[in-house]
Amino acid sequence: MNPRPASGRAAAADRQARADRSRTFPPLPVRTGARGLFAESWWGSAWLDALETTALDNARLARGRTYARDGHVDTINVTPGRIVATVRGSRPRPYSAEIRLRTLTDQEWDGLLDAIAAEPGRLTALLAKKLPPALAEGEVRLLPGPGDLVPRCSCPDHGRPCKHAAALCFQVARLLDADPFVLLLMRGRGERELLDALSRRNAALTAREARDHAPAADRPAPYRRGPRARGGPQAADAERGSAAASGGSPGEQPAPAEPPSGGVPARSALADRPRLPLPPPLPLPPQPGRPPALPDGDGLPFDPATLEFLAADAAARAHACVSAARTPGPGTGRTTVHSPFPALPPWEDAIRLTATAHPTAGLTATTRALYRDLAAATGRTPTDVARAVAAWRQGGPEGLVLLDTPWNPPAGDFDRARSALLAADLPSLRPRHNHLTDPDRGIQLRFGHDHRWYPYEAEPGAEDWWPAGPADPDPVGALTTLLAR
Repeated sequence: MNPRPASGRAAAADRQARADRSRTFPPLPVRTGARGLFAESWWGSAWLDALETTALDNARLARGRTYARDGHVDTINVTPGRIVATVRGSRPRPYSAEIRLRTLTDQEWDGLLDAIAAEPGRLTALLAKKLPPALAEGEVRLLPGPGDLVPRCSCPDHGRPCKHAAALCFQVARLLDADPFVLLLMRGRGERELLDALSRRNAALTAREARDHAPAADRPAPYRRGPRARGGPQAADAERGSAAASGGSPGEQPAPAEPPSGGVPARSALADRPRLPLPPPLPLPPQPGRPPALPDGDGLPFDPATLEFLAADAAARAHACVSAARTPGPGTGRTTVHSPFPALPPWEDAIRLTATAHPTAGLTATTRALYRDLAAATGRTPTDVARAVAAWRQGGPEGLVLLDTPWNPPAGDFDRARSALLAADLPSLRPRHNHLTDPDRGIQLRFGHDHRWYPYEAEPGAEDWWPAGPADPDPVGALTTLLAR
């Protein structure tokens, strides 16, 4: 028999519960100031006590504290019973550090929720981001004790804990300082889930207390049906007569009168409510962000370097799309959105991906390996790939077209450029197609279809031309920048 599918509301609640049981925290800022106690709250200090009392090497703890203080711990993910983060060590690729902690059983959670609901001050303290000692040290132990924290790390160090796992523990203490609900999440329940459960408990407790303290006259009479009620035939006749007088049917309890409502419909209350304006959009960063480096791992179904590469490309695309969406249309004030990523042939798209994923990288070992792989996949040489990447960074698709394809521009801007260069007392350049060249100096300007000038340079007397600097709509500016290199 197939299980009955969950309703839409139940499925949404299940998704919300799963999301509530996972929290991701961005890298914490570098800690400055005095090098005293790392945690500021008593519960954060208790967390570190559980780490330090079972550590086998205090030197590793000291290095872990330094790693945490200097910002070596990247994004931290907290789920029930597990804390994971990447920690940057002395090697280029970070390590994956993990802390395990036992979750509470359902019976322990019931006891903990009852303890919170019984004392409203405990819930008030939690909402104020404080952990009451009576709650943490009650029958259900929230804070870890010696041996409760189980560290793991992908580094070759078999210390318990290693400096990377220790650094993660120190940073988690700072998270606990700011929000003790993180500790409750480690123990198995999310904040929203806890508050909903407490709300239901408080509602049930309030209703039970109201019934217990209500006067007997105010309690609803038990339901009776039919003439066989207590009192014999006379009571039944009286009941039938009363029912006939009230317009009801014999044997049925009269419906209680509804109390007058003192409220108003929500639609009427909110109809004239002023709507606050939306906040202005955040400023666009000058460059797309860089994704965090992923640790190496055995048996992964993907290459970490490739995933970082694709994540960087996704960030570059998002940055370009937001930039395009913020550009107003001419004379309309409205935004005219055009896709900044038209369909490209495989070679051009591979160059775009390489150039945008590493926008400022030089010829490092990583980029050399990338150029070799791309050259082997496209039937080019690594030098061809490097030159094409430089052309893309210089002018995008137009820069890549000008790298290999000369064209004959019509009369106009191209012809006037030579006169402008001579008037500025700059070297005379020889025209050919869309190129203005001085081979003895190894300098060249290429005129693009977008009416911009693309500077190139080569060894004097050689024909090995490379893009050199950004394009400029003014030939004088482009050549002046080129000569200043």
